[in-house]
Amino acid sequence: MINLNQSQNHSASAIMAIWISLLSNIVLTVLKLIVGFVFRSPVLLADGFHNAGDVVASAAALTSMQISKRPADEDHPYGHGKAEVIGSGIVAIILGLAAIYIAFEAVKALFEEPATASKIALLTAVISFIWKYVLYVYTMRIGKKENSKGLIATAYDHLADVYASLAAVVGIGLALVGDLFDIPFLSYGDPFAGIVVSVLVFRLAMEIGKESMDILMEKSVSDERLAAFETVILSVPEVKRIDRLRAREHGHYVLVDIRIGVEGNLTVQEGHVISSRIRNMIMAQNEDVDEVLIHLNPWYPENESGILTNEE
Repeated sequence: MINLNQSQNHSASAIMAIWISLLSNIVLTVLKLIVGFVFRSPVLLADGFHNAGDVVASAAALTSMQISKRPADEDHPYGHGKAEVIGSGIVAIILGLAAIYIAFEAVKALFEEPATASKIALLTAVISFIWKYVLYVYTMRIGKKENSKGLIATAYDHLADVYASLAAVVGIGLALVGDLFDIPFLSYGDPFAGIVVSVLVFRLAMEIGKESMDILMEKSVSDERLAAFETVILSVPEVKRIDRLRAREHGHYVLVDIRIGVEGNLTVQEGHVISSRIRNMIMAQNEDVDEVLIHLNPWYPENESGILTNEE
């Protein structure tokens, strides 16, 4: 049975982080939409709809984290860790759609009479920028500590909002300067800022989506990690060769698959001891590894050419 000590228990701080993200997104969505509508700010209005998508994204991340905590069962013998990856993918899709919407609204605003810039809209953007930056730092710190794909995706979602809010601050600020000094083209700083936001948000969506797809498609861990596993395995004297070494992420934990050659005249008990030693060493040095599957192949001195004997 898979060892899911780590994956079964997201800490209370991780759950708290996602709840804070969800409630913050709800408050900011209402605030931005009201101010955006009242003061006709395209970038703030677009950012408000983006935040509405963030509410869905945060809810998806929370749900996926709860599912990923479930222990392995008969239908899911490797656990439910990929639920977080699916949640991360949903966040990527929502960010991509938000980017398209922001770009559409910003371009449309360029062909309309610019609204008079509002200091209240600027203040709202500043509040959003500070609030979201604090949330990004807080959520990313806990996400990395817990190795939670859903929480890290939520943190990047906050980072997209930081970009959006910063662009809103700049855009609305330029529009205010344009109104104050009667510089017409600066009045379009708001929608131009919206276009910049859409590009930044879409890039984030692509990055998050690619990572999620790689994990769902069973992409191997990095060569550096495989080399580290190999070093541990070869440090066991009884191991004569490594016939196969694979490892993949399964949400917030890693699964390792090893085939090694040991002397063919060892007993089953001796082989079990060797396997247990390798497994314990790898898991002791890698907190995110939750299963190490080891297959033993017989090795004989006269068969050092690399040709395997009786391997299944």
